Amino acid sequence: MTTDTATIVDRERTDLLDTLAKHRGFLRFTVEGLSDEQAAAHPTVSALCLGGLIKHVSEVESGWLDFILNGPAAMTRNFDEWTADSIADDWKSRFQMTPDDSLAGLLEQYDEVARRTDEGVATLPDLDDGHPLPEAPWFEKGGYWSARRVLLHIIAETAQHAGHADIIRETLDGSKTMG
Repeated sequence: MTTDTATIVDRERTDLLDTLAKHRGFLRFTVEGLSDEQAAAHPTVSALCLGGLIKHVSEVESGWLDFILNGPAAMTRNFDEWTADSIADDWKSRFQMTPDDSLAGLLEQYDEVARRTDEGVATLPDLDDGHPLPEAPWFEKGGYWSARRVLLHIIAETAQHAGHADIIRETLDGSKTMG
């Protein structure tokens, strides 16, 4: 039996998106039935909250999709201007629920990001296509990531944060959402 290259690529794309969908589902399940107050709570010593994790993962996935589609300029920030105060402010806006945030709104935004990612990945000509990484303290100098590598990174980040969310939820009300 011979399998053509297009079929292999389609299977890989499907496997990557299915795996991402599975971990998105774990994260969404972890916040099921919570109020906005519970989603914003900090029941552990961590500064993370459940709503903030949804917000962060949504933003990160969206940023990486922009990188896949538009290159490193989509993720550019001026890191030379960062101060301890600006990093603290950035942390609060990216990992915390603000008074303007609702869990329902954050989940709606996450659904939109997921739809956009799935559609974008489905139309990529080649998962080997990529871009140089933007200049940032946490990227290797001169690094280059393919769309495949970016998708694997999004999957890993989503899975890691789903695990964080599971711990926070169990601490919050005893629910065990992943096991």
